[in-house]
Amino acid sequence: MSMSRKIVRAAVPALALLFLYVPILLLALYSFTDATQIGAIRSFTFKNYVTLFTTEELRNMIVGTILLALASALLATILGTLGAIGSFYSKKRTSSLIDTVNQIPVINADVVTGFSLCILLVVVFGVSKETYIPLLIGHVTLSAPFVYLSVIPKLKQMDSSLYEAALDLGATPGQALFRVVIPQVFSGMISGFSLAITLSLDDYFIATYTKPAMFDTISTYVVNATKGSQTSIKTALWALSTLIFLLVIVIVIVMNVSSGRTAKEERVK
Repeated sequence: MSMSRKIVRAAVPALALLFLYVPILLLALYSFTDATQIGAIRSFTFKNYVTLFTTEELRNMIVGTILLALASALLATILGTLGAIGSFYSKKRTSSLIDTVNQIPVINADVVTGFSLCILLVVVFGVSKETYIPLLIGHVTLSAPFVYLSVIPKLKQMDSSLYEAALDLGATPGQALFRVVIPQVFSGMISGFSLAITLSLDDYFIATYTKPAMFDTISTYVVNATKGSQTSIKTALWALSTLIFLLVIVIVIVMNVSSGRTAKEERVK
């Protein structure tokens, strides 16, 4: 292979990574300054991080968003896993139908899903937004199909006769499910749960249509804050973005190290 071709092969992914991460790193850099906009840096300070953790409005928004993400991710993981298991053990035609129906929320635009849920739950069924039920259902609807897609590959890698073998050996259906099937797909469930949390934290359109009037998620708060004139709040959100990015890096590293150790242990066995 010629030297020029090697350089091109190395340059293309490097440019792609620069395009993705330089804006984030630039934002992280400015989060440690007293600048009110991207431009000249006058001095470095932790003012934005102090504002982030001492402003009650910001704290409540962050805590509420995290609780919503955890609750919706848990429900989505349960529903998505049960749906995947049901589809896997169904007849071919039924399984194909479930797969097709599962693709609709994945492909459908979030704004359509959010508006449709608002009409169905609030207008048709009269569920008040102040109960948080429309918001929770909206995020579960958004996340569950992705959990399904994370679990299905693990089921396909599993021997489909294990469940029947457990029943033949005297296990009840519940015991066979929790002691045989669930351990086989647990890594897929963890991946789906993590993805569900990410989707909930990232969502804007569904939350906009279904959230209570006095509640904001991180996404809706950021959009509204950028339209306002509170400079200290805007720059504190730079700090929040930096912390989220660092948290994601830590989670990815931990998951990769954990999966690497698991693969190594399996090779040793």
